[in-house]
Amino acid sequence: MSDVALPRTMRGIEITEPGPPDVLRLAQLNVPEPRQHEVLVRVHAAGVNRPDVLQRLGLYPLPPDADPLPGLEIAGDVVATGPSANRWRIGDRVMALTSGGGYAEFCRVHQDHCIAVPDSLDMIHAAAIPETFFTVNYNVFMRAGLGKNECLLVHGGSSGIGSTAIQMAKANGSRVIVTAGSDEKCAFCRELGADLAINYRTGDWVKAALDFTDAAGVDVILDMVAGDYVQKNLDCLGRDGRYSIIAFLRGAKTEINLRPILARRLTLTGSTLRPQTSEEKAEIARDLMARFGDELQTAAIKPVIHQTFPLAAAAKAHGLMESSAHMGKIVLTVAAA
Repeated sequence: MSDVALPRTMRGIEITEPGPPDVLRLAQLNVPEPRQHEVLVRVHAAGVNRPDVLQRLGLYPLPPDADPLPGLEIAGDVVATGPSANRWRIGDRVMALTSGGGYAEFCRVHQDHCIAVPDSLDMIHAAAIPETFFTVNYNVFMRAGLGKNECLLVHGGSSGIGSTAIQMAKANGSRVIVTAGSDEKCAFCRELGADLAINYRTGDWVKAALDFTDAAGVDVILDMVAGDYVQKNLDCLGRDGRYSIIAFLRGAKTEINLRPILARRLTLTGSTLRPQTSEEKAEIARDLMARFGDELQTAAIKPVIHQTFPLAAAAKAHGLMESSAHMGKIVLTVAAA
C-alpha cells in the first residue's frame, strides 16, 4: 500500500545483451509492485559493484527470483509496502541489499534486507554500504571469525570491498595487511588504517606478510583474486588460518598443494552474496548492525566514494570499474536526496 500517488513507469538501466559497457541502455520501464514482505523504495542512489559488471558480461547467473536489471545496493525512501511488510513506514529512509533492480528510479526489496539510513550519512554514502558491508561482515566475521588482535590479509585493498574490510577490521581491533596495484593505492589504504600495504606489482607480498607476522602467518585472508594467488595465500596462513574467497579475478581454476591445509589445520571457504536465501541475508543484516551498528550510526566507518555518475551514465561507471583505476566506491545518482 502507498499513501502517495506513484507513476506507472520509471527510468531504469537494461542490459540489452551480454557485452561491453555500451550494452547498458536507459529505458522506460514499469514501476514494480512490492510483493508480500517487500517494500518499494524510491531510489536516490545505487552502488556499482563487480557483480554488476559480471552480470553485464553474461558471467553471473541470476537466482530464479532475481530482478534482471543490474544494481545490488540502493538508498532511498520507502514509498509503498507489500501486504505483510510492517517493519517500515512510508517516508522512512533506508539503505538496502537488493536481488537486482537497483539501477532504476524505483526498486522493490525485502523489508528485512533494509537498514535505516543514519542521520550522519547522505544517500550517496548510504547506497555504497549494503553490498560491500554485508559481504565483508559475512565472509570475514560470520564465517571466518576474525578476532581482536588477529591479522587479516585483504587483496584489492583500495577497492570498495577492500576499503570496507580495512575499516571494519580496524574497528574490530584487528591488524590489517593489504595488497594493491600502485604506491598511490597503498597510501590510500594506509590512510584508512591498514598496518601494512604492499604494492603487488613491485613487492613480494607473501614474504612481506610473513615478515610482518614474524613468520607466524596471517589468521584470515579475504581474496577476490584466486587463480595463482590461491597457493600463495595458503602459504601465508598461520596455524588454524581461515581463507575466504569471494571472486575469481585471476580465474576459478588452479592447482594447489593440499599439504598446508592438513599441516596447519587451515579452513578454505567462500561465498557470493546474491544466491543466499532471504533469511540468510536478513541474518547478515542483523549481525552487521549488532557488530558495527554504533560505528555506522556515527559514521566512524563509512564508504569512501571515488566518483558518482548520473543514472544515464551507467556505462561510464562500468568502464571505470573495469579499469580498476578507482579507490573506494562508484555510485550512480538517481534522484535528488
